[in-house]
Amino acid sequence: MTLDTKKALIVGASGLVGSELLQILLEGDRYSEVVAFVRSPLSITHHKLKEVTVDFDKLVDYQNEMDVQDVYCCLGTTIKKAQSQENMFKIDVQYPLTLAKLAKEKGMEHFILVSAMKANSKSKFFYTRIKGELEEHLKALSLPALSIVQPSLLLGEREEFRFGEKVADWAFKSLAWMLKDSTKAKWGIEAKTVASAMYGIAQLKAQGTNVYSAQDMASIAKKVQVSI
Repeated sequence: MTLDTKKALIVGASGLVGSELLQILLEGDRYSEVVAFVRSPLSITHHKLKEVTVDFDKLVDYQNEMDVQDVYCCLGTTIKKAQSQENMFKIDVQYPLTLAKLAKEKGMEHFILVSAMKANSKSKFFYTRIKGELEEHLKALSLPALSIVQPSLLLGEREEFRFGEKVADWAFKSLAWMLKDSTKAKWGIEAKTVASAMYGIAQLKAQGTNVYSAQDMASIAKKVQVSI
């Protein structure tokens, strides 16, 4: 498989990490085509981009569009936006899991997932618990390669206002000068850094399951930024 024939699929391209990642995928030289599964148009034009408006409850109907080598999954929501734990579980767990199953059937080589720091299926916190459940379900699929990134506090400008995260973002930036460069990512990481790391991770000759911490991502991203 040469670089000029390699294809990627991204879901969650309108989110904080996903929007940064989409730009990197389009501007980089690794893919001839980037398929984006969206609910509504992204208002982006690029010769590599193929937008597919999908009903995520019927992902099987779009399986033919999953004929790609790399799948980047940036799906995720909040309880406020989802309005119930049931809906949040569907978006954060069921959709990514279904996507991975269908893409595997089409010959996908690498599934790269944005999860969360401290994801644990036995966590008492709903958010980290469902992220942990998704990780366990994906591992059970025996994908050719599964890369899980677990970012710390995500920094960046979101389309929607989240008071708690805005406060945390401000607090981190105010105190960042006190932290050593080697440990900053443990407390907060820019969305663009996560996206750059995901792009770099996808180019590795990965096999089995690999999990990357925020500090891992910061290190990988530094190398990737030189080549895009």
